[in-house]
Amino acid sequence: MAMATREWVCRRASDRCEYCHLPQEATPLIPFHIEHIVARQHEGDDSTDNLALACDRCNAYKGPNLTTIAPDSGEIIPIFNPRIDAWEKHFRFEGGRIVGLTPTGQATVRLLNMNAPRRVQLREIWLREGGTL
Repeated sequence: MAMATREWVCRRASDRCEYCHLPQEATPLIPFHIEHIVARQHEGDDSTDNLALACDRCNAYKGPNLTTIAPDSGEIIPIFNPRIDAWEKHFRFEGGRIVGLTPTGQATVRLLNMNAPRRVQLREIWLREGGTL
């Protein structure tokens, strides 16, 4: 991927994971990924409208997924798409935890394992040191 494209995607995301909103600065030794929202295997392209900045954890857990199954109902739920969904509509922070506010938010929190203990701890440390989420 061209460096100019990577820089543009990072700037658009304000150097934060577009899924969990963790700042790149909170994990300086682990570079964030430019991820395909719609994976190539699903006919996704390399246009900037299909690219998102993602931390290593969100990128790994998301993989090529566009949906997940709700554990209680078995319903197929779309996961959060940072190009068409407003983060604040689907999520909120409670300290270092991310709470899903909608079925899409809840499904995304679960699928991307956003509240894994180490991630919650990392966000809490970031907040204690004066960072913002």
